[in-house]
Amino acid sequence: MAFDGSLAARIRKRLGARAGLTEKQMFGGLAFLVNGNMCCGVRGREMLVRLDPADTDRALRDRRVRVFDLAGRSMKGWILVGPAGLKSSAALARWVRAGLDYAGSLPPK
Repeated sequence: MAFDGSLAARIRKRLGARAGLTEKQMFGGLAFLVNGNMCCGVRGREMLVRLDPADTDRALRDRRVRVFDLAGRSMKGWILVGPAGLKSSAALARWVRAGLDYAGSLPPK
């Protein structure tokens, strides 16, 4: 699956140069990892965000967000944000921050 390169560039810019940041092709798209833990990525035209599983239901209240389903298995703590939910810099920053906060709370791999 191809992924939206311009969305990847926007996320990359928002992440900036930080210690432990890497990029890896996974889930049919591009993932951004901090110390080996995925924080966010791009899958098609959507942004994949890994967040605290306890925050999943709250995130899903946004109609532009859906649960990430991998091979028919819904994954709590993993969401996809549609293009309409990423139009502004502030919206993108919100999701990048959510991913960074959760990945930063995990032990390095």
